[in-house]
Amino acid sequence: MKTIVVGLGLMGGSMAMAIRKYTNHEVYGWNRTASVVEKAMTEGVIHGIADATTFAEADLVIISLYPQSTVDFLLEWMPKMKKGCIIVDLVGIKRFMEDRLAKAAQQAGVHFIGGHPMAGKEFSGYAFAAAELFHDASMILVPNESSPLWAVDEMEGFFMQLGFGRVVRCSAQQHDHMIAFTSQLAHVVSSAYIKSPEALRHNGYSAGSYKDLTRVAKLNETMWTELFLNNAQPLVQEIDEIILHLTEYRDAIADGDAKRLCTLLREGRERKESIG
Repeated sequence: MKTIVVGLGLMGGSMAMAIRKYTNHEVYGWNRTASVVEKAMTEGVIHGIADATTFAEADLVIISLYPQSTVDFLLEWMPKMKKGCIIVDLVGIKRFMEDRLAKAAQQAGVHFIGGHPMAGKEFSGYAFAAAELFHDASMILVPNESSPLWAVDEMEGFFMQLGFGRVVRCSAQQHDHMIAFTSQLAHVVSSAYIKSPEALRHNGYSAGSYKDLTRVAKLNETMWTELFLNNAQPLVQEIDEIILHLTEYRDAIADGDAKRLCTLLREGRERKESIG
């Protein structure tokens, strides 16, 4: 297939590298910063730079921009794409995307499928991209009224070919509620945790648990602000939930209630052991 990757940052750049390495697709790139796409071409990651002609001929477009930028780009370009072209976005929220793009895709005669690779690093940009980023990771596909079953099946096979360990299909609502817990809440907690005054003096006192809990505090604040605000209700629900449980621990410790504290800790251990 003739494939275009739009946005060659960490995720899009890694996607282009994986497609080039593990498939026989023709890969073209588009990026707002021309030097990035030129570097990708020089390094042999892509066959060429996408233009209007390429978009009109592409069989598959994978787009990895910020949420609103993705919407704006696709609303402009979908009517110019070949009928039957498959589009997969890599944005970390899905109801926002589906609400703005599913009907427009139908009108343009293209097939839009929501996508979210559950992989990443605490660094951003093409410089940190790698073809192996998705190795054994989970790829989430979120079909909608513009996603025929054959296209979703085809994309499942495609992403497995890139090294993903599994493909999960779900609704946009299910995705956003789960991601609020598994990803977004972790970033909020990490960002809040690192603000303790003691963080300035952690050297010599920190080990694995500190590194694990603070790793994702090194985030792209512009992108995550957009993601959080466009998934506010599920995320606020998860923040309220963790505040509730933190308060239980705080009160047991403040009251010197060893029995209650031990019960809370045991419940946490057993929950982790039961779910992995």
